[in-house]
Order: sequence, then C-alpha cells, then structure tokens
Amino acid sequence: MRHTPAGVAVVEFRIGHVSEQIEAGTPRRVECEMSCVLLGPMANLLTDAKPGDGLKIGGFLAARSLKNPAPVLHVNTMEFLEGIQNGF
Repeated sequence: MRHTPAGVAVVEFRIGHVSEQIEAGTPRRVECEMSCVLLGPMANLLTDAKPGDGLKIGGFLAARSLKNPAPVLHVNTMEFLEGIQNGF
C-alpha cells in the first residue's frame, strides 16, 4: 500500500479470471489477468487478502496514463467471496 500526496491510501494489484464460456455454440476455456487500483478506505480491507482469495469486484476501466493506454480497472465495489468453491 502507498499513499498519494493528499494522504489517500492506494493499492495496486492484479486479478485473475478463469471460466468456461460458450462461443459459437462451443465451450471455450477463458483465462485473463487485469491490473487494478483501489483507493481510499477500501484499500485497507484488501491488505488482509491473500493470493487466491475469491473476490467480486466492480468499477470502471481507464487508461493507465496519458502515455500508456493499457486498461486498468478502478475498483469501487468489493466483496470477499466465501464458500466451498473458493477454498473456504
């Protein structure tokens, strides 16, 4: 975790997604990773998470910077998932 010059907490992390989707009537395994950033009080909650913990997150996509158009998910909702399917 780091803090902006204004004192706002910031956590940058990556999420991974794995699922099976139907494309053109055929099952397809889908895997991807995405860069994320979380600002404010929720950043403190994420510091307790471990790699592999299940999360449901939502937010908006924006370019990493003016010079780097790679997408980054700016998280504004986050829910820790529990249950057998998530290893708990």
